[in-house]
Amino acid sequence: MYECAIIGTGAAGISAALTLKALNKNFIWFGDGKLSGKIRSAEKIGNYPGLSMVSGNELAESFLSQIKEMDIRIENKTVTGVYQMEGYFSVLCNQDMYDAKTVILATGVESVKPVKGELEFVGRGVSYCATCDGFLYKGKTVFVVCTEKSLEHEIEYLASLAAKVYVVALYKNVALKSGNIEIVSGMPVEITGGRKAEKVRFRDKEYSVDGVFMLKAAITPSVLVSGLETENGHVKVDRSCATNLEGCFAAGDCTGRPYQYAKAVGEGNVCAHAVVSYLAEQKQKETLSTV
Repeated sequence: MYECAIIGTGAAGISAALTLKALNKNFIWFGDGKLSGKIRSAEKIGNYPGLSMVSGNELAESFLSQIKEMDIRIENKTVTGVYQMEGYFSVLCNQDMYDAKTVILATGVESVKPVKGELEFVGRGVSYCATCDGFLYKGKTVFVVCTEKSLEHEIEYLASLAAKVYVVALYKNVALKSGNIEIVSGMPVEITGGRKAEKVRFRDKEYSVDGVFMLKAAITPSVLVSGLETENGHVKVDRSCATNLEGCFAAGDCTGRPYQYAKAVGEGNVCAHAVVSYLAEQKQKETLSTV
């Protein structure tokens, strides 16, 4: 079992990983091996201490170089669920499960806000993982909203199972090849249904479907972690970056504004130290209970 699982490879996740490595902790780190796309998208960053007007690409390459120097591995996997167990967390990545005593959420914020009805139908026709739930829709009709070109393989997987796949692709250079895929323009305004999701509505049209897949680089933390307390769409944390769930911490943009690299790096560091303190407290409790 790992001492900590870090979710997200933005500035907060990077800071947490570097600090935990320096403190000799055993952790696993999930996210894009090339780091968060948000880092690279910045043309110039003028308020990062010690780096004057650095570009996003330059900052990302500097981060990657430091990660390599410290021999830190990134698991290039998308986390689809975090489950609080008795004294630890189980982290689900498609079909794989990993256990950790603590979790650091550094997931950032979604570039696309949830569609009306999306959160209400999670587990009832709405899914965030094609390889997890795709088999349920063999020979059926599914609708996909995809935010990242890197997730196209999941759409192709769905197309190998479903009879029909409607796709809203929120990126350029779409390269989907299966004959049963139909690209749809625009953005859905609502997902509706009874006991399960049945229709995807646009302003001027609607589609009858058996299931809906929202393929995103980041999943809403409250959906990712059941029971997680949020406020105004952000994870609610205290000064130590602890959430309402014991052993679960959060850092960076997912905890609220300002959406700044310096703030994210600081919170990632705070999170890592909070994890170390928490682990020490738990170990002390276990020692006392055996005396």
